[in-house]
Amino acid sequence: MSAQTYIVAARRWERGWELHIVDTDDEEIGVTQSRTLSGAERMVRDYLALDGLDADASLEIRPELDPATDQRVAAARATAREAEETQARAAAESRAIVRDLKASGLSGTDIAKVLHLSTQRISQLAGRGE
Repeated sequence: MSAQTYIVAARRWERGWELHIVDTDDEEIGVTQSRTLSGAERMVRDYLALDGLDADASLEIRPELDPATDQRVAAARATAREAEETQARAAAESRAIVRDLKASGLSGTDIAKVLHLSTQRISQLAGRGE
């Protein structure tokens, strides 16, 4: 695995994205282009290979948008992370309460009624360990 990392500032322009490549020491490597952001990694790797550099290096592609949009993107990502963490905690608690209710003698059908879940979901939760 390669230890080299390149940082790629992706800047939108009328024909796609300009990809400004620097190394971790902030030394400029070069600039290439891609029509789409999804094609940026391939274009950067091609550029690195043609320049005799490590095309298998780690890449950090950082789209540069206007500051207000960057803030909204960061907020949306943070909210999504929080939702994932909350969902993981809820699933862990659901598994724990299903185990406890089963241990207290409730049937899967009764547990489903108590938790407002399907019996299939109760079966899934009961079958998963932590």
